Amino acid sequence: MSNGSIRWAARILPAEPPRLLGWNVPAEELVHIPEHWLVYPEPNPSLHYLLAILYTLFTFVALLGNGLVIWIFCSAKSLRTPSNLFVVNLAFCDFIMMLKAPIFIYNSFNTGFATGHVGCQIFAFMGSLSGIGAGMTNAAIAYDRYSTIARPLDGKLSRGQVILFIVLIWTYTIPWALMPLMHVWGRFVPEGFLTSCTFDYLTDKQEIRYFVATIFTFSYCIPMSLIIYYYSQIVSHVIDHEKALREQAKKMNVESLRSNANTNAQSAEIRIAKAAITICFLFVLSWTPYGVLAMIGAFGDKALLTPGITMIPACTCKFVACLDPYVYAISHPRYRLELQKRLPWLELQEKPPADAQSTTTEMINAPTA
Repeated sequence: MSNGSIRWAARILPAEPPRLLGWNVPAEELVHIPEHWLVYPEPNPSLHYLLAILYTLFTFVALLGNGLVIWIFCSAKSLRTPSNLFVVNLAFCDFIMMLKAPIFIYNSFNTGFATGHVGCQIFAFMGSLSGIGAGMTNAAIAYDRYSTIARPLDGKLSRGQVILFIVLIWTYTIPWALMPLMHVWGRFVPEGFLTSCTFDYLTDKQEIRYFVATIFTFSYCIPMSLIIYYYSQIVSHVIDHEKALREQAKKMNVESLRSNANTNAQSAEIRIAKAAITICFLFVLSWTPYGVLAMIGAFGDKALLTPGITMIPACTCKFVACLDPYVYAISHPRYRLELQKRLPWLELQEKPPADAQSTTTEMINAPTA
């Protein structure tokens, strides 16, 4: 107050320091969180809620799509072929992956590590099983299709062989998920916003680095190499086959050796190339971000791994789990026919395949027929 006039003094309150990740985690649970994450400020709650809504959408789409695949492929006689057991196994892996989503959704709506260490272990264990299992199943599907196309007379796998393959896939997969769970080698820890969990790639120990390098090789590099090799062989084989057919047709002075050939349809090599590229791309999209993330955390500059960045791979895996049933099954004519019979309100308007098919078309359809 001065000269009878009132002057209001501005009162500036000191800004509170931002709360860090893990501020609401009990002390006994903090020991399970890598120190790397505890120096970052807590994200805006709206980011948690947005991710929870996104995961809810992913969960609905993936469980519906993969559930339909498992139901129809297992119940329809026309689809209970040996090769389609791989498709069912892939759908089962994706189904497991999305069954753990409620843990993430609950954590996100509670803005942090709400389910604690137990929830984290369940989440990461299911993620490891489904992720590595899906990768090896994709590799088995690639081999099955390559074998059938390259050797159409004797290359088809029998039911017993496919079941043996599936047993081997799970025998290969389960130890990689059990070792971190039981602390035999590696461990499962929270990551990013502390709402999801995966294997530890941040602890600065030689044992952890060896584990990251080993699991990167056996769960990513090996299936990736097999997928790329077999699908590249398929594309090469079909291109050579089509070239031979065209040359023979030219010698015989006819337009095509195929009956009922549709000149407006895409050539067989283009269709199979697109399918192969799509399959490879989905696997790359799904697991390459996690692979890069783990290698940077174990051997690179950890400062690059911010909480927001590390949430991207978690989303890509769930997104691919939504797409898999459509790529591997809904594009299947016989599957769509069965879907049309059981759910006519979908109005798929799928027509039965023509009896007369080209040799190449039969070869392409054989692995998933």
